[in-house]
Amino acid sequence: MTYKVLIADPISDVGIQPLKEAKNINVKIATNLTYNELLEEIEDTHALIIRSQTEVTKEIIEKGKQLKVIGRAGVGVDNVDLETATDYGIVVVNAPNSNVNSAAEHTIAMLMSLARNIPQACYSLKDNEWNRSQYIGVEIRGKTLGIIGLGRIGTEVAFRAKGLKMNVIGYDPFFSEKKAESIGIKLKSLDKVLQQSDFVTIHTPYMKDTHHLISNKQLDMMKNTAYLINCARGGIVDEEALYKSLTKKKIAGAALDVFEEEPPINNKLLTLDQVIVTPHLGGSTVEAQKSVAKVVSQDVVGLLSGRLAKHPVNIPSLPVEVLQKIQPYFELGEKLGMFLSKIKSTVIDEVHVSYAGVLNDINTTPITRSVVKGLLLQHLGERINNINAIRLATKRDIEIHQHKSGASTNFANLIKVKIRANDESFVVSGTLLSGLGPRLVQFDDYTIDIELRGHILFINHKDQPGAIGYVGTKLAEYGINIATMQVAREKEGGDAIMFLRIDKQIPQYILDEIEQINDVYQAKLINV
Repeated sequence: MTYKVLIADPISDVGIQPLKEAKNINVKIATNLTYNELLEEIEDTHALIIRSQTEVTKEIIEKGKQLKVIGRAGVGVDNVDLETATDYGIVVVNAPNSNVNSAAEHTIAMLMSLARNIPQACYSLKDNEWNRSQYIGVEIRGKTLGIIGLGRIGTEVAFRAKGLKMNVIGYDPFFSEKKAESIGIKLKSLDKVLQQSDFVTIHTPYMKDTHHLISNKQLDMMKNTAYLINCARGGIVDEEALYKSLTKKKIAGAALDVFEEEPPINNKLLTLDQVIVTPHLGGSTVEAQKSVAKVVSQDVVGLLSGRLAKHPVNIPSLPVEVLQKIQPYFELGEKLGMFLSKIKSTVIDEVHVSYAGVLNDINTTPITRSVVKGLLLQHLGERINNINAIRLATKRDIEIHQHKSGASTNFANLIKVKIRANDESFVVSGTLLSGLGPRLVQFDDYTIDIELRGHILFINHKDQPGAIGYVGTKLAEYGINIATMQVAREKEGGDAIMFLRIDKQIPQYILDEIEQINDVYQAKLINV
């Protein structure tokens, strides 16, 4: 199959070489599309690559019937409707580390420019003025830098500030005291950071909880000699509040690389001499642009080729060594879910997935996603995948539980899936045998051993002499060959089951005839 990849924003031509070199990918570069033009283009697009200019809305995602991947050549993904993308099973990838160095350096450049009035002095001199006394600056040595958000970029800024002999304090509710101490940062509350800093720099993501994180109240806490730097995302700083604070000289100045609306046409902040600005240049270096484009391109090629993403945004990413351990179990988990859903067609209330053996010691959440995908596959078809499985299950009020069992087992690895529906419970267990693939080893209270592959005929019947023969004869009438068979019973003369792996699909009317055999309760064909 040939895939169409649409590049809707300008990105490095060198960085997209992995896309151009892939045999099954056609690349279309269209960086000046109107919104309506993008809606038309997206209909037959399999992967969309953007930077910060293009807004990927719910409407665009819904229109992209073939869309499998959205790649953001950068760090933030606030211009992508993540919830809708996840609902539709579309993987969103980004390049979380590729422009960290560039963004950190730009922050330091803005800080130095603020401290020494470099842009203002430059323009003054170009206007043939010589106002040395007007542009007296301040040293940053010994000053306190407050960092709001100690992620990858915030931490890199801290390292550079320490090298400039600044005192560094920081606020991040997810950063540990121990880690902060190890890199020479003192953790404080947001209020304390604002009150004690000479320079405050912001490095948090933009989301609902950080919208206008810095507004009137926070700006009033700052020293009147302090400076604010925002190279993170527009919207974190309340621009109206910042304008009031600056005009009333409650703070000394600000450096902004990002704005609530971009480009910032008729923005009042741009009229103030104590504000220096750049047009969202944090990650705009030759090196960073090559890197972000290459990282995203490689992920897009990988995903369209059936591999997992290295930098997914809407599902947790995993270290390579962990991925290598758990990937073989994805098929087992999905097939157990498929088997259970087909053999017990019922509305599910709860799903319990238990892991034993070597699976006790690894992250099994991605395997659980595969189990849930298998359970819902026949109801939702191609709409469900490992990206949206948990989310779609939750939307249907299905509770998902994971368990690790410390109990010993006869198997090196074991996955047990139990569903509850209408006050009943149903259970299957499976294992992965080296060289033999996924095996079903438990069905409710029956112990069995059957390969989870191909056409499996399940028959629930009463244990009596000749039952197997009757079924075999009926299949023979229609030229259906039995490859393997497993039988199990509760007790002699009680309920029993048989699983027959057969060589071809059989129509419903043959199943109906099998159910007419004496003491056969149920006959179902399960394709896995």
